[in-house]
Amino acid sequence: MFEVTAVQYDEAMTYLQNLTKFGINFGLGRIKELLRRLGDPQKKLKVVHIGGTNGKGSTTAMVASVLTAAGYRTGTFTSPHLHSYTERYQIDGVQISAERVASLISQLKPHLEAMVAQGFEHPTEFEVSTAMAFKYFYEEGVDFLILEVGLGGAIDSTNVVERPLVTVITNVAMDHMDYLGQTIREIATVKAGIIKPGVPLVTACRGEALEVVAQFCREKGSPMVLVDRVTGGTSSMDPAIASGEETAVEFNPGISYRTVLWEAAAGGFDQGGQYLTVHGLRRTYRDLFIPLLGRHQQVNTAGAVAVVELLVEQGFAIPEEALYRGLAAVRWPARLEIVLSRPLVLLDGAHNYDGARSLARALDDYLPGKEVVLVIGMLGDKERGRVVAELAPRARAVVVTRPNSPRAGDWRRLAEEAQKYVPKVYTIESVPEAVEHALSMARPGDVVCITGSLYMVAEAREVLMAKVNMMASTE
Repeated sequence: MFEVTAVQYDEAMTYLQNLTKFGINFGLGRIKELLRRLGDPQKKLKVVHIGGTNGKGSTTAMVASVLTAAGYRTGTFTSPHLHSYTERYQIDGVQISAERVASLISQLKPHLEAMVAQGFEHPTEFEVSTAMAFKYFYEEGVDFLILEVGLGGAIDSTNVVERPLVTVITNVAMDHMDYLGQTIREIATVKAGIIKPGVPLVTACRGEALEVVAQFCREKGSPMVLVDRVTGGTSSMDPAIASGEETAVEFNPGISYRTVLWEAAAGGFDQGGQYLTVHGLRRTYRDLFIPLLGRHQQVNTAGAVAVVELLVEQGFAIPEEALYRGLAAVRWPARLEIVLSRPLVLLDGAHNYDGARSLARALDDYLPGKEVVLVIGMLGDKERGRVVAELAPRARAVVVTRPNSPRAGDWRRLAEEAQKYVPKVYTIESVPEAVEHALSMARPGDVVCITGSLYMVAEAREVLMAKVNMMASTE
């Protein structure tokens, strides 16, 4: 292995970023060909494949943390990253080194050039990133790879995994409609493409999405585990499926299925985390603690417990103590993350309507009666009007800013939507300046809530963490 300098890493990242010119180009042909040239490392890994609209990153982090606590060498591949590309590749919570990234890219370049010379389409940036993940985790000899779907499912480049141990579809909501479809049924059909014959599926889908997922499980003979909340001492699953304000949909799966239930524990919640009880496939786990906020994380926790139990059923030793310890140690930044206390600053990458609803509930649960200064910036392909309608009425002032992405579109239109609900609306293109303006407006007892595109939230987090570090150095 040759030594790689910081300059070489910068050059490697420039090379990778330049691949974005190939855009989002669905299909598995290019990634399969590239992996064939690399010796098909994906076929030699034990994979848990996690997809869905919201919560797949949190679920990935939870499952990985439990497996690490159980003593397994556990890799995670997630996207996008917050601050550094190296966040995407982690083993037992430790990021890949910049030097290793540069080395991997230098090893892949000749294969990419050979493919083009031989008449193949050039792989996209995400396909190259995915190939790097399989190569890296195989070379590192991980016991498990917890693999997050990039976009969709059926033709996402992660779907080259032919026989995962468990698949997960956390939920289905309206997101990335330009690529995945204009209805829940269409989007669910794309996401259900990760379901593999005979491989157990864990899902908290509801309504039409669950109908689609169940149909795929029927056709592929895949056992299904449904995640639900305890309602009046029983599951709300049978005989109909309903969630939140959705209308119940008659559900006859046509296959045997099992249910994992969750309920808030007596310990309740505070700004440091929350307790819950999960009635699993094997036993009941009382007073599980997760250092993550939001009701939606209770659903994700129950899903993660189901995945762990399915792995135990397949012969992997995961003590109950490791489940408790792993969940208590999980970290997933910029998701209902409190980064400052005076004023209280809450960060959340609620980049679509479903995420905005979860954030709104969290504000009501954890910070009732607090006045909110909202900082928001979203990409142009999102349901911006619905998101603003959910969050702006809870704010006394809104600062609209621009995510650092070519997909930001007409970002100022967000201000027009916000003005329907709040008289004080400001448009500030620079994210750092938008954050500073919101902080300057905050009165004692106020909450500064920063949300929207993960690109924007990540930039805001850098500004805030610099403040945290500065305050720590002066104490």
